[in-house]
Amino acid sequence: MRRLTKKKALTLVKELDAFPKVPESYVESTASGGTVSLIAFTLMAVLAFLEFFVYRDTWMKYEYEVDKDFSSKLRINVDITVAMRCQYIGADVLDLAETMVASDGLKYEPVNFDLSPQQRLWHMTLLHIQERLKVEHSLQDVIFKAAIKAVPPESPTSLSACRIHGHLYVNKVAGNFHVTVGKSIPHPRGHAHLAALVSHDTYNFSHRIDHLSFGEAIPGIISPLDGTEKISVDPNHMFQYFITIVPTKLKTYKVSAETHQYSVTEQDRAINHAAGSHGVSGIFMKYDISSLMVKVTEQHMPLWQFLIRLCGIIGGIFSTTGTNSLSKTLVICFTDPIRLPRKGGFKITFVLSSIPVNSKKNHHLKRSCQIFSQK
Repeated sequence: MRRLTKKKALTLVKELDAFPKVPESYVESTASGGTVSLIAFTLMAVLAFLEFFVYRDTWMKYEYEVDKDFSSKLRINVDITVAMRCQYIGADVLDLAETMVASDGLKYEPVNFDLSPQQRLWHMTLLHIQERLKVEHSLQDVIFKAAIKAVPPESPTSLSACRIHGHLYVNKVAGNFHVTVGKSIPHPRGHAHLAALVSHDTYNFSHRIDHLSFGEAIPGIISPLDGTEKISVDPNHMFQYFITIVPTKLKTYKVSAETHQYSVTEQDRAINHAAGSHGVSGIFMKYDISSLMVKVTEQHMPLWQFLIRLCGIIGGIFSTTGTNSLSKTLVICFTDPIRLPRKGGFKITFVLSSIPVNSKKNHHLKRSCQIFSQK
């Protein structure tokens, strides 16, 4: 009984076979079929090769959430060159709470404001990248993934300008980082600069911002103000930068850090009290911090998705070429009718092949549609 049950089960399984097999004696290889097979296999290989490159590539995913960290300190990274001697200028930060931040982390280095040919080439390259970033926003993803370190060439020794570089730690509230005439001194209502000791003839706030960023310094990340150069014609000139800082969590396959991005608008004007243009000569960077945080994550296509896409490519091409061969065979069988005997039972078996239609060679057609008597 068990054997009979197994035989019945196997018979039932065979009847459910959706992929019937054709005997080899009924299959005929042709030149056209070989050509179609060659094209199909070539197309499979090319598409599978391209799909592998898509699998290797990565992309950046952007998510937004509320920044809940308001007690930590914000790091400001500065590298700016001003066309004045170091003893005539001072840089510091004053936040919204009238708290003056010590500028001990900043270094004043005498340099030459004019760039050498090598430095000018580096600077023009940086400006070109900034222009492309304004148009091609997707390039920022490439910069995130690259994380390469770019350092400008060293300048020749000279005392005509002052390079202020280093970092400061400030409270996570709105503030004002500025460079103006005279060294700063604190007092109960804030701070003041000893500008009275500096002659107006020495005023020149032409400047070049080699780097300005907020948060952890990540090599290779280009900030919006990097490479900015301003030339002042009037000695009494005010340059203002209004900066909006966005906290950012960056996680790529090369680096994982919590940093900050920012956007900036700028304006400059000459100070002329007689004409109603009041203010203080200098460079002022007023910043504010956004309450939203951006999470930038580098993602990769999972292996299972790659395998499914690969199977879809191979199976789709194979099915398409097989359907084409089936349609050709059916056209051959039904366009060349064969007379059947009136008596007896007959079974028509269609043997699929990719033989081209040729009405002059009837023996080929008869091999494509063979009739077997069944008694």
